[in-house]
Amino acid sequence: MRRSLVNAFLAAGMIVGLLAPVSAAAAPALPNSMAALGDSITRAYDVCCSYRDHPGQSWSTGGVWYDGISSHYERIKRRNSAITGHAYNDAVTGAKMAAAPAQARAAAAQHVDYVTVLLGANDLCTSSPSTMTSTDTFEAQLRQAMAVLKQELPQARIFVSSIPDIYQLWKVLHTNRVARTVWATAHICPSMLAATRTEAQRQQVVAREAAFNQVLAEGCHQYGANCRWDGGVTYSYKFSASQVSVLDFFHPDLDGQAALASVTWAASWWPTT
Repeated sequence: MRRSLVNAFLAAGMIVGLLAPVSAAAAPALPNSMAALGDSITRAYDVCCSYRDHPGQSWSTGGVWYDGISSHYERIKRRNSAITGHAYNDAVTGAKMAAAPAQARAAAAQHVDYVTVLLGANDLCTSSPSTMTSTDTFEAQLRQAMAVLKQELPQARIFVSSIPDIYQLWKVLHTNRVARTVWATAHICPSMLAATRTEAQRQQVVAREAAFNQVLAEGCHQYGANCRWDGGVTYSYKFSASQVSVLDFFHPDLDGQAALASVTWAASWWPTT
């Protein structure tokens, strides 16, 4: 797919995100509870020190006070103590968009006031570009999840994040010999990161990610006034090598989670809080 078409997808996503802006003056009351839908990024997998989930250090619902991350939950709690102890991380490491409806049902059962959504990386990071989730399937699965939220949590505020730029990760780290070795040994995101990929194949992943982010933007817009799209800020953020886990050279480390929390919060319902 030509780069011009990729740029068109991204531009369209930005436009959709701006169709219904939420100003600070119009911000709703801070929530008393929240849940996160997502994958290993939201589970803070490999964020530090050991190969596992570290949900306490998640950009969304993390609550470890000394990690410097300042998650959405922590930012809300500073202004609204009623949310204390009512942040649920329903994300699952390895999850694709196919898992979103079940995660949405879990959030509904928790009767939360606020839901963050960050899913899609695993739909891109498959064995090869030919095995990525199709855009139509991705869209249908997102619609199912959003329908659950709208039906079961009609008053909740939803925040949908774009998918981080996987090609940017490759550009930053592909000259790092250790990173290349880890990617190959652990089979990390081979559709993009495998050493045998051509630039044309990597651009297939870039194009699919642009299409997925467009789907996320449109899905949030179609949801209605209670959904807030990040306007593409997560995708646009340029994670540096120092913000990526040295355990797998893929997931955000502590600094990466802090950056993700910061850029998504700035695009959230309460950016000045």
